Amino acid sequence: MDIRRPGFKPSVQGPAEWFTGNVRVDAPFAGSGALACATVTFEPGARTAWHTHPLGQTILITAGLGWVQRDGGPIEDVRPGDIVWFEPGEKHWHGASPECAMTHIAITESKDGKSSDWMEHVSDAQYQR
Repeated sequence: MDIRRPGFKPSVQGPAEWFTGNVRVDAPFAGSGALACATVTFEPGARTAWHTHPLGQTILITAGLGWVQRDGGPIEDVRPGDIVWFEPGEKHWHGASPECAMTHIAITESKDGKSSDWMEHVSDAQYQR
């Protein structure tokens, strides 16, 4: 058994190549094999760049009000308790709404050592309803 308490790893700023705005990543961990997980907090207006996952991704919303969008679809609200599954290869982004922060737990698996394919940033025009 291995119990990891909050603060076992310091918080890190989300890389500017992958995120717009202020994003904090806490408690990242990798399970045995290809499974990885992290708690990610987006300040209001912060969001990921467009990206895909070779084996898909699950996010569990734990706080705030967030937005998710798959390529070609509408922006959708997500709230605490919501679970979002992005299909393998599905181009998408996720983040906070403009007025409210959002926190989620992100769960991904790696294929051939890669869990994400990062693309262009979500423009301010795309981040509109």
